[in-house]
Amino acid sequence: MKNKRMAFFFVSLAAVLLASPALAHHGFAGRYDEEHPITIMGTVVEVQFLNPHAFIFFDVKDKSGATQRWQAELGGAAQLQRTEGWTRTTLKAGDKLTIIGPQNKNGSGDMNLSHESKIIMTDTGTVIHNSIKAEQPPAAK
Repeated sequence: MKNKRMAFFFVSLAAVLLASPALAHHGFAGRYDEEHPITIMGTVVEVQFLNPHAFIFFDVKDKSGATQRWQAELGGAAQLQRTEGWTRTTLKAGDKLTIIGPQNKNGSGDMNLSHESKIIMTDTGTVIHNSIKAEQPPAAK
């Protein structure tokens, strides 16, 4: 009986410990206006090609011509490399981007591009990231 209790305790403890990171992760749910994505053009200032999430920091000129610093969060570097062929040099300071995706609901210069988003190299028209489900090719049968 004691062995069953100990086994139950350790299995329960393991389940709680494994579930905790999943519960803590993706705190962006509800923060971004996914129903009304925006399109914005900017110039890359810095790229943090990291796990669990990569970040792009870019400058955007507002309607008055003033420069504002924005940031966009993506999936992790490993995922970007595996699914989209990104490397540390895919983006560099000075690159001009057109980004489509959800902005923070508070109106700040903060976007989440981990899904339902697109990044286009403005000068060449090359799409380097596209997670918009409606634009994905049909699954092979």
